[in-house]
Amino acid sequence: MIAADHLKRIAAWARDLNEKEIEVARAGIVEKSFKANEFVCMRGDQFEYWTGVVSGLAKIGTISRSGKEVSITGLTAGAWFGEGSVLKNEPRRYDIVPLRDSKLAFMERPAFMWLFENSVGFNRFLVSLLNERLGQFIALTEYGRRLDSTGRLARCIASLFNPILYRDAARHLDITQEELGAISGISRQRANQCLQTLEKEGLLRLEYGGVTVVDLERLGSYGD
Repeated sequence: MIAADHLKRIAAWARDLNEKEIEVARAGIVEKSFKANEFVCMRGDQFEYWTGVVSGLAKIGTISRSGKEVSITGLTAGAWFGEGSVLKNEPRRYDIVPLRDSKLAFMERPAFMWLFENSVGFNRFLVSLLNERLGQFIALTEYGRRLDSTGRLARCIASLFNPILYRDAARHLDITQEELGAISGISRQRANQCLQTLEKEGLLRLEYGGVTVVDLERLGSYGD
């Protein structure tokens, strides 16, 4: 069983729970380490865990029947996801793949459902999370059709600083250009070109092994 203080570090939502609720959450969570490109679950799997990123970077995506890879979103430390599939108790509609060596936390469905049925604080968090997630994917559909690669990359980076999805996010992101390309669905070379453009426009600063966001508001509305 993970410690209560550790739970609060890896899961911002746990800070809104009372002692009994924290004990249920602790008892229902295990952590596992994965190597880069090792599948956590695949589309069609009955994967009955609500999942959090403790450390590292993961990608949600799919592969079409023709073999085309589609990136949906990236997940950095602090992200919790998969609540829709757990609530509906249905197979996953996407693949989860770490882009680097990562540690993930898994909450079993009985613990998740107990919190859902008994915890006001947990439900408040879920409502905010689902609402933010819906807005995120509506925006993803829109700018995926309307914006060029620079705009898509800008919005993708901005989404990793969402204050609801990442309550403890700082303005620096430890991520490589190759990883940014992978989660935004563009090549590393094109990601490099787009990042150079965004830096020249004063929206972010390129640093060794990552980027620092300078103007999050403009980054999140890039192309409008």
